[in-house]
Amino acid sequence: MMEWLILVIIALAAGGLAWTIVLSLQDRNSAKRLEMVVSGQETKKEKKGLLQKIFNAGKDDRRRKLEETLRTLEEKNRKKKRVTLRQRLQRAGLHMTTSQYIIFSVFLGAGLGLVGLLVGTILFGLQKAMIFALATAIIGGLGLPFWILHYLTQRRLSRFLDHLPDAIELMVRGLRSGLPVNEAIKTIAEEVPDPVGPEFLELVEGQKIGITIDVGLERMYERVPLQEVNFLYIVMTIQKETGGNLSEALQNLATVLRDRRTMKLKVKAITQEAKVSAMIIGSMPFLMIGSLVILSPDYLKPLITTDLGRVFSMGAAFWLFTGIMIMRKMINFKV
Repeated sequence: MMEWLILVIIALAAGGLAWTIVLSLQDRNSAKRLEMVVSGQETKKEKKGLLQKIFNAGKDDRRRKLEETLRTLEEKNRKKKRVTLRQRLQRAGLHMTTSQYIIFSVFLGAGLGLVGLLVGTILFGLQKAMIFALATAIIGGLGLPFWILHYLTQRRLSRFLDHLPDAIELMVRGLRSGLPVNEAIKTIAEEVPDPVGPEFLELVEGQKIGITIDVGLERMYERVPLQEVNFLYIVMTIQKETGGNLSEALQNLATVLRDRRTMKLKVKAITQEAKVSAMIIGSMPFLMIGSLVILSPDYLKPLITTDLGRVFSMGAAFWLFTGIMIMRKMINFKV
């Protein structure tokens, strides 16, 4: 009985030793395989069949094309072109020429300059009113039109972003029903409202005169500088270079765009309380000044008529502006 027990213990020890050696060899092979996959290289000792070699050759060729396409797109994105006034007008959706915009800015600056001259004459006298009128004319002729242009551009981009996922899903349904890519894009131009529809209509009209889809999407990205449009351009370009299921890729893109939009709305909802607080804090000095001007007009005159008062007024305005900019930076997040 004792001999059988010794034999069992020896057998278990030998089996455990053999199992340990096998596991160590497997771990070594796994580590070597992992290193090979990470480095992208193949070992010479690995034997492969003919079908496996052909399959891996196709994968490597497609991977190489994909890397070259992404590298080319990255180089294009690095070369940032200077945004012209005409492009700014296109981004804002304004159907006017640059000369019309300049004429509008001149008349707006002249009108605000006259208003500043009248108000400055009443408050400061004629000599200082000229400087005040010049400042208001510069602000009205240069600053205010650009602010209006920026506001219209942001509003148009937000509306474009709202309708873009629906447009891509409409294109996916058209492709799955058997329509070619050109007809699916034409469906977007006809069915989706402004501003997505007119932008895709530009793409359709460009195809009629020989402009390819990737070039048309690149021009669309110049008119609509959104990362989502750049994503669409990258997907279409990669599909053209490497092939693949376009409808599936576009469906995944539409899902990603919806998730990004949902995240932006969540961030906006979370920061809304902070934005309201910042608006109240920033408006309190102006409300107090307006109330004092109405209730006691002579109370704040030393801040305007004396040199020390002007210094204090300029310092208060500077620190108020700095505080508003800091609060704006703290409550604005880019997603």
